[in-house]
Amino acid sequence: MTTPRWRALSSSEQPVVATLRWRLDLAYDGSGFSGFAFQPQFVTVVGLLRETLARTLRLADPPHLVGAGRTDAGVHAFGQVVHVDLPARLFPNDRGPEASRLMRSLNKQLAGRIKVLDARPVDAAFHARYSATWREYRYLVLEAEPPALDLTSAWSWSVAGPLDVDAMNRASADALGTHDFRAFCRRPANARADDPLMREVLDARWDRLEDNWALSPGAPTALRFSIRAVSFCHNMVRCLTSTLVDVGQGGLPESTVRERLESRTREFLPPPAPAGGLSLLAVGYEEFAGGASGFVR
Repeated sequence: MTTPRWRALSSSEQPVVATLRWRLDLAYDGSGFSGFAFQPQFVTVVGLLRETLARTLRLADPPHLVGAGRTDAGVHAFGQVVHVDLPARLFPNDRGPEASRLMRSLNKQLAGRIKVLDARPVDAAFHARYSATWREYRYLVLEAEPPALDLTSAWSWSVAGPLDVDAMNRASADALGTHDFRAFCRRPANARADDPLMREVLDARWDRLEDNWALSPGAPTALRFSIRAVSFCHNMVRCLTSTLVDVGQGGLPESTVRERLESRTREFLPPPAPAGGLSLLAVGYEEFAGGASGFVR
């Protein structure tokens, strides 16, 4: 097999060149980014990946990237998915070795700030956002009084315990199904007050994590909130998490989620949980698109 030579394309070539759609599966530590979406004045996941693709492939301009979903500043990912259209002439040979070579080249340039877990050519009909059938997030909570210096805050939220996990799960069950989540989302800038934010939640549960190896005796107990939905609105998981933690602490009744989904009001609910405890675990796709990313239960 001849190793492909990537050369810079002039701006006059790019509008007429045939393209090949690529799916890239990503993981990243969100604490190093000002969110996922491109912002010219900030370092974001999309911004860094666009620059790295352009440099690696010697493109005249950074390519356009489309993600499965946006993560806020400080939110992590283990199974984010993006698609990008790249000049087909850069990949004339067997696509398997070229995909491996592209992934290695990108990871070398990214130096651990973003990890490309998989790179593959896909059908032109694939769309990272619209082809997705579900997304799953995880939120980690530590059941302990927050210390003066919280060394775990980048990946979890320390709260005062003990938490009633059974009550939290009963309240979580009220979020299942299709509801108007206006009480648990930040309203889009162009939305009216009476515009619904309908979302379908497929699964929502809390688990207490056991340290079976006794690696950290005396350490706080970790709780994991897993939630899967067809799609999410802005701050939905973090708002639900803070409300459910308050339920577990006894500050709010178990009926709170059900009542607020019915009333669609957010007054007197706690602020969203911190971004650091939240991670995008996986995105679901049909087999034509390569199947689900990340960690699938």
